[in-house]
Amino acid sequence: MTNPSKHTVTGDRKGTDQNRDPITGTPGAHPVGVGLGGAAGGAAGAAAGAIFGPIGLLVGAAVGTLAGASAGKGVAESIDPTAEREYWRGEYANRPYVSPERDFDTHYAPAYEYGTTARGRYADRTWDAALESDLARDWGQVRGTSELDWDAAQPAVKDAWERSDRTYRTYDSVDAQYRERYQQAPYYDPAYPYEDYRQAYRYGTYARASNPDRPWNDDYERELSSGWNTARGQSRMEWDQARAAARDAWESTAPNAGPDRGDGNDPFRVR
Repeated sequence: MTNPSKHTVTGDRKGTDQNRDPITGTPGAHPVGVGLGGAAGGAAGAAAGAIFGPIGLLVGAAVGTLAGASAGKGVAESIDPTAEREYWRGEYANRPYVSPERDFDTHYAPAYEYGTTARGRYADRTWDAALESDLARDWGQVRGTSELDWDAAQPAVKDAWERSDRTYRTYDSVDAQYRERYQQAPYYDPAYPYEDYRQAYRYGTYARASNPDRPWNDDYERELSSGWNTARGQSRMEWDQARAAARDAWESTAPNAGPDRGDGNDPFRVR
């Protein structure tokens, strides 16, 4: 097994990480088009119409995962730091601002972590000159082993901030979309409150973001089924109960998804 601490950017800018999905563990399953590269993914979602409100548009640019979300009561939500670190380990070499002489763990990981945690800390702020000034001021205190000065670290910090912001906003949109209407779904079981369903909806949303062009078939469902025990948090649902809600969210975040307009495009349709 490759030692992660030895993962460096080589001349051809190819990393050794298998891009494993933080939930299912599947190689090559990380979301694509994030941060600087995310402009293309987001634009594609917008061009397709993002008919289902902000969910489709945001997912078109990919999202991460949340830690603490499943507890539901008295636990603050935050970006899963382990999953984000592994995501950026696999993605950083593709970024134009990365220097081949600087390895991930020593130099870039602290910058990505800073951007991720800063978005949680300054949840009520947007990325602007004032925020960037504050982050630049504190970089020297949090940089750890990184030898990047602020000018070199800033693109990575902003990259992680934007991905984290997109993640929070996407799941907020998912919650807003389903919290008030999940009881109308044909798969609704009164034995489970929204706190149980929420993780299924978010899991389906994450699945779409991770593999936007992959069809929902038996092979993919088996992968999602195997990952559910990790993703479910404190949801009491087994995969058999969660599947329909996850599929609902997966369908609803497709580029052409939208409310039922009499054309058979039912947001609660589960095939």
